[in-house]
Amino acid sequence: MKKQHIVLLSGVLLILAFVLGGYFYKKQQSNKIGFMARENAATFIREHSQTLGNDDAKVYIVEFLDPACETCSAFYPYVKSLMAANPGKIKLVIRYAPFHDGADYFVRILEAARKQGKYWETLEVMYKSQPYWASHHNPQPQLIWQFLPGAGLNLEKIANDMNDPEIVKLIKQDIADATTLNVRKTPEFFVNGKPLPSFGYDQLKELVEAEIKANY
Repeated sequence: MKKQHIVLLSGVLLILAFVLGGYFYKKQQSNKIGFMARENAATFIREHSQTLGNDDAKVYIVEFLDPACETCSAFYPYVKSLMAANPGKIKLVIRYAPFHDGADYFVRILEAARKQGKYWETLEVMYKSQPYWASHHNPQPQLIWQFLPGAGLNLEKIANDMNDPEIVKLIKQDIADATTLNVRKTPEFFVNGKPLPSFGYDQLKELVEAEIKANY
């Protein structure tokens, strides 16, 4: 009987240790990035959100973008330069706010490219070719297809995968979160959950540097 009691007690202690270990790990991870500990953390980052950068980074730039947005294209290299200047300290999180007419078409292509491991290559091709297909007076979304081979994509697979209904759900969720966060234009940035005091390159740089200083 004593042996059975010891075995039972050991099992209970192991389970308790596992539960407590998981709790403290999650708490530690949440505390690492203050804004992620909030109840509305998922509004900033969803499980489906595409990310770039070190998973242990303590500064998160959450960007709501529209692939057809000229300003998003202009800011993209600037954000990458901020990351390069602070290696390992910044993680970029992409959210969608396809406000331009038909912009969800390009989001669906991006998400289909993600299945081929070519997300970032495709985003860069889109931004570089944007003037050809995203004219506000005469948009021609089909023209994007002549540029996509530059990302090393299987176009037949893209044409099929971009119709996945899960992508539509993903876009709807991002738009809902954008509405909750009062995102009305693109790009819209949040740094560790904080919005820019006003829009601009310098404002983004200053907020990022302030968060780096506060967290490192």
